[in-house]
Amino acid sequence: MIVIIGGGISGLSVAWFLQNQGMPVRVLETGAQPGGTIRTSFQQNFCVEHGPNSTLQKPGHPEDALGRLIDGLGLETRLQVANPLAARRYVLRDGQLKPLPASPPAFFLSSFFSWQAKRQLLREPFQPRATTEETIATFVRRRLGREFLDYVVEPFVSGVYAGDPEQLSVQAAVAKIYALERDHGSLLRGAWHQGRMLKGAGLPKGRMISFDRGMGVLPTTIAQQLAPGTVQTRFKVTGLTPLPDGQWAIDGVTVTADGQPTDATEKILAQAVVLAVPAPVAAQLVTPFAATAAAALAAIPYAPIASIALGYRRARVLHPLDGFGFLVPRRATQAHDKLPLLGTLFSSTLFPNRAPAGQVLLTAFIGGMTQPALLERTDRLLIDLVEANLAYCVQSQIPADFATLTRYAAAIPQYTLGHLQRVQQVEADLARFPHIHLRANWRDGVSVADCVRNGERLAEHIIHEQKS
Repeated sequence: MIVIIGGGISGLSVAWFLQNQGMPVRVLETGAQPGGTIRTSFQQNFCVEHGPNSTLQKPGHPEDALGRLIDGLGLETRLQVANPLAARRYVLRDGQLKPLPASPPAFFLSSFFSWQAKRQLLREPFQPRATTEETIATFVRRRLGREFLDYVVEPFVSGVYAGDPEQLSVQAAVAKIYALERDHGSLLRGAWHQGRMLKGAGLPKGRMISFDRGMGVLPTTIAQQLAPGTVQTRFKVTGLTPLPDGQWAIDGVTVTADGQPTDATEKILAQAVVLAVPAPVAAQLVTPFAATAAAALAAIPYAPIASIALGYRRARVLHPLDGFGFLVPRRATQAHDKLPLLGTLFSSTLFPNRAPAGQVLLTAFIGGMTQPALLERTDRLLIDLVEANLAYCVQSQIPADFATLTRYAAAIPQYTLGHLQRVQQVEADLARFPHIHLRANWRDGVSVADCVRNGERLAEHIIHEQKS
């Protein structure tokens, strides 16, 4: 029996790919339902995403584990591809939302960037490679200049990681960007070469997707299609012990709906264990037998974030909402571009049936590593703040017709400087123990598609390990 501790998308993916190859599995989840932060609810006929709103799929690509999972689950008919307008991304600049240039010609013709920024980009191929690990901010300033960092990269880092580019490692957090410099000596040369290679291989571009009833469809369907009794919710693992014969002893307790332990305890034996839990939880579980790994796991920070879904009658929002959404720069030089809001998705533009007829749904984000103290405010004060920011950015009327807030004290893991070394320390310390594996979004990518791909890889490794 393979026991997977953690029923988020990482753990569920490992379980599904294992079961698909005939391996017996059991998933232990503390929460009342599987899926982790991927959760969708319907309130006043608005489709509210409490976690990820979409993910990127690359149909036909060899690493498209997400596509293989969707096919295996029979979810093709429920798949939704984002509106083509999603290609338009707005950034707040000079007090108004401006679309980012979407192509090299548009970049040079657009007034979004100054001529100084355009000259800096032309000099990019002649910048030397880095000799040490850098933060994203240092990397971008060196290769592309301050303006590109402030109005493009930093807002997108906030959008993906809710993070601070002055802290995140370029090698760990945006490995593919770093690889362009490492392999080609230039981002522009690397992007050109990569584009030719993809075109020559006939590989299609990625597409943004969700499902007809939101992202929650994915983990819910996985859990439903696993063998009956595979997923055990409201079960908190309290202890993990390696046994002399190579098996693992797992101690746990059933918890109530509000997370309180009951008297129902259980001891489980496993041939192999997968820790598909946040880094701090994994640290607690491995502390008794792997102190070095525990210390490295505990050193991985997480960004706090609040997600606010707001519904409006269409006539109460003057902006056309003709894009993916907008991002707000954290280090803008102009005072009127400095808002506490991280960014906002035009949710009802991206996918159909997200809002009732004649209404629109926006999903705003606030907090993150650059302004964590904001989450000390009450829900009402945060909603009021977001409504005021949206009134400024998209000319929406106050108050919204509908608003609901979801907050996470530790939402997104941060791949800060030294992250890859910390992961190596974890692996090296746990190598002394057979049949224990760690798989969650604190390593190898934070997106839903990353988690599914990494889950498939781990499942293949475990199958080979169990057969050898």
